[in-house]
Amino acid sequence: MSRENYSAYDHEGRRKYLTHSEGRRFLKCARKMPRLEALFCMAIYYTGMRISEALSLTAQDVDFSTGAVRICTLKKRERREYRRIPVPNSLLSGLRHLADEKAEGPLWTFSRTTGWRIIKQVMEAAEVTGIHATTKGLRHAFGVRGALAKIPLNLLQLWFGHSQSATTAIYLDVRDDEERTLIQRTWK
Repeated sequence: MSRENYSAYDHEGRRKYLTHSEGRRFLKCARKMPRLEALFCMAIYYTGMRISEALSLTAQDVDFSTGAVRICTLKKRERREYRRIPVPNSLLSGLRHLADEKAEGPLWTFSRTTGWRIIKQVMEAAEVTGIHATTKGLRHAFGVRGALAKIPLNLLQLWFGHSQSATTAIYLDVRDDEERTLIQRTWK
């Protein structure tokens, strides 16, 4: 695996994650989509899961008592591994309605390609462009938000399903708006 894959930036120094303001615009535009598509976008935004992971979610994967989503980590092909990620009440409420309608089978029944198109459509509506205007950009943004919120690295690693903490540590290497936000703490 190349060094580029272990960085929040590509080999030309372009960021792979959405900034805070881009993420907010993405969520705002996602909420304007039809309910099923809006919930799909919100689930990916708030958990950092991959499209295939989102499409494998069932009603049984949503733990309403603890407010968490259970995700089967698809990159761990040698064994089934699950991770639990707490989600906001706004998403939980929407998932409850969806789970009531779809007690059996996946919550979303569209294809991976359709999921990708939905994300791209919302990115375009939110005027997010560049290499980070993807589902992977949302996943990276989830990690950067966690790092900026001072979530312990081991917890982020668990939520991502990473085997190595070095893989998760890329989200600590932030620049641009996030770097400015961090340094502003020293100006007080």
